[in-house]
Amino acid sequence: MQSFKYSITDPVGIHARPAGNLVKAIKQYASDVTISGNGKTVDAKKLMSVMTLGIKQGQEVELVFNGPDEESACQAIEQYMKENI
Repeated sequence: MQSFKYSITDPVGIHARPAGNLVKAIKQYASDVTISGNGKTVDAKKLMSVMTLGIKQGQEVELVFNGPDEESACQAIEQYMKENI
């Protein structure tokens, strides 16, 4: 299991477009991925689930990776979030 925490810097938080792009990036990996925020944990490969978290700028999320490519997935998605969300 690999994980990281990240504070959202995007001024509008994780709304439709960033959520869609994040889900698309995560779906490239075989590992199971969850995202937690606002007291909820959801499947990070499901767009509507990610959007229901209602994550705003400045809030912290935690992503947890579990599976065959968890290490590379965790590193890539952490970098993706730093550059985009």
